[in-house]
Amino acid sequence: MKKVLTLILAVLVAASVFAGGGQQASGQQELIINSYMSDQAPKEAFEALVADFESKNPTIKVTVNTTAHEQFKTLLPNWLTSRQAPDVVTWFAGYRMQAFAQRGQLEPISRAFPGNTFQDSFPEAFVRASSFNNEIYFLPQSWYWWAVYYNTEVFDNLGLEIPKTWDDFLAVSEVMKQNGIAPIAIGARDTWTAGGWFDYLNSAINGMDFHVQLTSGQVPYTDPRVQKTFETFADLQTRGYIMPNATSYSWQEAATLLFNGQAGMYLMGQFIKDVAPAEVRDKIDFFHFPSFGLPGYAVDTPIDGFMVPANARNKDAAMKFMAYLATPEAQALFTVPLGRLAANKNVPPPNDDARRGLEMVLGAEGAMQFYDRDAPEEMAARGMDALLEAMQNPGRIPQILATLDQDRVRIHRD
Repeated sequence: MKKVLTLILAVLVAASVFAGGGQQASGQQELIINSYMSDQAPKEAFEALVADFESKNPTIKVTVNTTAHEQFKTLLPNWLTSRQAPDVVTWFAGYRMQAFAQRGQLEPISRAFPGNTFQDSFPEAFVRASSFNNEIYFLPQSWYWWAVYYNTEVFDNLGLEIPKTWDDFLAVSEVMKQNGIAPIAIGARDTWTAGGWFDYLNSAINGMDFHVQLTSGQVPYTDPRVQKTFETFADLQTRGYIMPNATSYSWQEAATLLFNGQAGMYLMGQFIKDVAPAEVRDKIDFFHFPSFGLPGYAVDTPIDGFMVPANARNKDAAMKFMAYLATPEAQALFTVPLGRLAANKNVPPPNDDARRGLEMVLGAEGAMQFYDRDAPEEMAARGMDALLEAMQNPGRIPQILATLDQDRVRIHRD
């Protein structure tokens, strides 16, 4: 079985990159891009972006290989070490990019931005999240906020108001439950959906500084404050507020329950609007995570973008693509149709939702990339699995956290 899986993985890697060189017989260069944008809306927006780039660079032919998001995460390390690496890959800023840069698997893109053109285009925080050892390795394209998305018709029909405190949130959830509506949707088959809950609960209960210390490995997971975070999440399941069989649903499948009114709320990134049917999109709104009484609040604001593998064979074309992606025009071409915030600071928010999202972010005391971007990848994966295990087995939380802390000691020591 292991040999079969290895063979399948090898075939997938080979099939996802261009088998020839970067030069076609016609003299055109071929730029190979591996993308995780498999949902229809971002895929179409990216196709329009690529078409615009090709029109401006007629000697470059772009081939985009699209892979479903979760499979992409599994395959990316293999692509980066392959001798037939793609020229450009989609990925995430911050720790997730820096881990590859540290291993020498990425090409610096600084030469695509002479002078201070990169620093002039992006906020300082984005420059830091795109850099490693004073070199730029990441091109930030868009960013978005996580919030509690809710079905306005459900709230209106039940006479509910936006909850501002955790007690308010529990009260709203109880009303929904009593009326046969699942208060909270979560597609926990995609374990990363638990990461948002961990970020928001831990920062809201214990403060942003504590959350940063925890994700950087400075605090044991056996700390009573972490146990409170886990117990609070598990309590939602105990109360019957989380949709039934949550671990059987992908995040998109769970979103359909929110769209059709079978569920009332969903903690998710702005990209939930990408999969919302046009006829329900306007009745899906958002509010920031409820307060536990601490001053201020934190928000998850992941940054998405692109990297150039060190083994890319057409780096000149890749650098042209990086320079193009950084322009306000290219960033607007992608973000405006999706209602996202462009990373380039010269692109205004595209709509009222984005303006409100930006105001929410600017009003926060701190911003998080996301659990699996602020912590080592393996640590975050273990943590998200542990949170879901705690949801299903709340009586075992102390043992779950003890095992998780053993992982912390090993992973952060390495």
